[in-house]
Amino acid sequence: MNESAHTRRNFLASASFTTITSWSLSARAAAPQEIVIAMFAPSGKALSTARLPKIVKSDAEWKRTLSPEQYDVTRHAGTEAAFSGDTWNNHADGLYRCICCDTALFDSRTKFESGTGWPSFWQPIAKMNVVETHDRSFLMDRVAVSCARCDAHLGHVFDDGPKPTGLRYCMNSAALHFVPRAAA
Repeated sequence: MNESAHTRRNFLASASFTTITSWSLSARAAAPQEIVIAMFAPSGKALSTARLPKIVKSDAEWKRTLSPEQYDVTRHAGTEAAFSGDTWNNHADGLYRCICCDTALFDSRTKFESGTGWPSFWQPIAKMNVVETHDRSFLMDRVAVSCARCDAHLGHVFDDGPKPTGLRYCMNSAALHFVPRAAA
């Protein structure tokens, strides 16, 4: 075999391997990601954990299912005006669920009066149901809180809350929907 044919054969083999490898990697990246979240009964009782697909939708899909304010808050990390949301002054017993995917996020038993005008909790219903990330927007160093299942922005967590955690999960009402607690 001449040197030109050998070089051409090596090139073709290498190109085929590269194409197959990149196709394989992109197919894996396109596969739906799964997460594990804690499941809760309407009574608030912890049931079990569940492996569920991560919810990913286009902006157009989110806009069809959310109000403009809900869309701005959850999909673009917006903030509703203080004292304007429908759950900041809610004192009923129940669960607060994600407005985008219905994941249980907070229990009213951990809600407290922070005086901020946003619903505040001293802990999430299950740590695995939320994701905390550093947020350095607006020249501030904060910790943003999102829903683990659909990445909806919920609000921020601060270290000025009451005992027993000392934390204040300051959430946007627009990111939550309240479900009254059912009898056990």
